[in-house]
Amino acid sequence: MKAVKFMGKNDVRIFHDVEKPTPKGDEVLLKIAAAGVCHSDLHIIDGSIPVPPGFTLGHENAGWIEEVGDSVTGFKKGDAVLVYGPWGCGHCKPCQQSTENYCDHQSEMALGGGLGIDGGMAEYLLVPSSRLLVPIYDLDPSIAAPLTDAALTPYSAIRTSLEKLTSDEYVVVIGIGGLGHMALQILSSVCASTIIACDISDEKLAYAKQHGAAHVINSRDADAAEQIIKITGIKKAKVVLDLVGNTATVKLAASVVGLNGDMTIVGLGGAHLDWQAMGVVPFGVNLKNPYWGSRAELMEVVGLARQGKLHLEVEKFPLDQAVEVYDKLEHGKIKGRAVLIP
Repeated sequence: MKAVKFMGKNDVRIFHDVEKPTPKGDEVLLKIAAAGVCHSDLHIIDGSIPVPPGFTLGHENAGWIEEVGDSVTGFKKGDAVLVYGPWGCGHCKPCQQSTENYCDHQSEMALGGGLGIDGGMAEYLLVPSSRLLVPIYDLDPSIAAPLTDAALTPYSAIRTSLEKLTSDEYVVVIGIGGLGHMALQILSSVCASTIIACDISDEKLAYAKQHGAAHVINSRDADAAEQIIKITGIKKAKVVLDLVGNTATVKLAASVVGLNGDMTIVGLGGAHLDWQAMGVVPFGVNLKNPYWGSRAELMEVVGLARQGKLHLEVEKFPLDQAVEVYDKLEHGKIKGRAVLIP
């Protein structure tokens, strides 16, 4: 079968003779419909995320069950499913609570398919356990793959701040890309707070206005923080979601979050923040760097999508164009989320 493999720093290759896996026990073989192309992959490729080479990329995966091991129950050939991305041990307390993203043994094992072991940028994916599958029923798996990360990650981040996202408060979303365009729609669906969207692209800001943002600010503006505070008033924003995570965006987030607010850094842009007990961030602020979300939350994301409340902005590309797509992603030329179709 065909597969897109990470072979070392800045070395991504497409192989055409990879052996098709055979499932056993609780394993499931998935025929891939689409594999999402995530910005995190770029950090693997450039060496920022240290993982051993030689595995198939792709941690946002959707498809149809092709074959199951002899101990699998509850799934059958042809079922349309998503693959929950973070693969834990399955036995520790966080895993038993559906939060495999915070598995106790994360430091001693691969993070999941496409993150150290074979992922879904291939014709078939061997999923190690049926517990990692989430049915999608009537959703189209060829566009649903990004729900597993681009939607789940901001959904989980928003859910932890939900009690603060009341109708009299403001929430700032920085970065309207693959995760940001989902964050806007999720916020519009689950809370009544006033949304302020920030990006360096006027095109993405126009998109934000169409998908729930009451105000848009170009974060390249020298006075971006002042513009936001002019909207929020002296109390500033109760929640700030930074989907970029570079030093400039984190500084902006710290400038506009209010007392007892939540400052959530989701993006992996290599930010550095000089923390001071007084002055950088107001008192009471919770600084969070969430990692993905729980499998149960992925089920909730599927529910939102089936209700028509989430509309994935997807660009489809053939699997053979994986290297070119990564180049487009690196240069900001992907709108929404790219998916590779085997």
